[in-house]
Amino acid sequence: MMIKLQPKPHHQVTLLRNGAEFFPALLAQIALAKVEIQLETYLFEPDEIGLVVAEALMAAARRGVRVSVLVDGFGARDFPRLLRYQMRQTGVRLLFFRPEIQRFSLNRSRLRRMHRKLSCFDGEVAFVGGINILSDFDGPELAPRYDYAVQVQGPIVADIREVLSHEWRHSAWAQLKKAWARRYVLNTSTQYIDGAEAQLIIRDNTRNRGAIEQAYLQLIEQAKSEIVIANAYFLPGYQLRNALLKAARRGVAVVLLLQDERDHALLQYASWAFYRPLLKAGVEIYQYRAGFMHAKVAVFDGQWATVGSSNIDPFSLLLAREANVFIRDERFATQLRADLHHHLRADARAVLPEHVQQANWGLRALVWSCFALVRLLMGLSGYGGKKYLE
Repeated sequence: MMIKLQPKPHHQVTLLRNGAEFFPALLAQIALAKVEIQLETYLFEPDEIGLVVAEALMAAARRGVRVSVLVDGFGARDFPRLLRYQMRQTGVRLLFFRPEIQRFSLNRSRLRRMHRKLSCFDGEVAFVGGINILSDFDGPELAPRYDYAVQVQGPIVADIREVLSHEWRHSAWAQLKKAWARRYVLNTSTQYIDGAEAQLIIRDNTRNRGAIEQAYLQLIEQAKSEIVIANAYFLPGYQLRNALLKAARRGVAVVLLLQDERDHALLQYASWAFYRPLLKAGVEIYQYRAGFMHAKVAVFDGQWATVGSSNIDPFSLLLAREANVFIRDERFATQLRADLHHHLRADARAVLPEHVQQANWGLRALVWSCFALVRLLMGLSGYGGKKYLE
């Protein structure tokens, strides 16, 4: 199914930078909710942030709000049993997407994870982004984890609620929670006259397999002046790589802000295999050095922007359930672009052609070994393989 960018008008969108802005906004909406809270997340850690969110959800359930929380069975596989019990006892409906029953199973379907970070409150306010329920702080010497989310009000909130409800009902039926699989109708009257245009695009393993990648391709191919992409795990397939190379060759300023080897070194080193052709075409590449980078955002020509959970790698584009919001609004795009350029200047190191040319043989061997291993693993899993990384 081909996806076209057809954003709906009349949205209020607020950019949220890192957990410092996201969690107060999230907790405020949990406290305000009167009827319904729906939340999906890949990670839900029982740290100082996770426990505060869990307690807020339990407080909402105690006051009669219908609270549904879906967490990934792999990402949250170590979720404490005591906390599960406490949440369920207070009325929070907690489910695990594809729960990990056999840790070392070779069944390839277990790779299909629920990687989305979505939430919706009373059908009126929603959050979309890349921020999991966990603390931003990975160590005293590192900056807080770098990430983004969006708070949105307007027509696509109904789309977000439907996506959340569909996944919830599917998981409830699969886990024999028939009573939890009931469909609820929720009428809202919130209307906005002005505001941004926005569209929710999801990736799944049925009708929307390539939807987010297709949206990226459309915006890259129509870009005239600038593309800025910040993505934690960047291992694009042939189509996306070729589109970025063509954009750079026709004079578009293409800027990539990527993580260094600090996190998931196998994927990070494998991505370096693409640096030479990208740099040769004129693409600017920067590596984020201040701490862990988890962002999955982009800005196109200062008009379009996307914020979401999807990386540009095989896991996100071929396997996982993902969700991005695509926004056409000069004000929002300008704000996100300014923040990206701030981090480019303050927290990143440029990768120059001479860095690649002068790399020692040990580093080159490491890069190509990691790339070959990723390609082999994809081939063994049956997902992508040569077709994706050709």
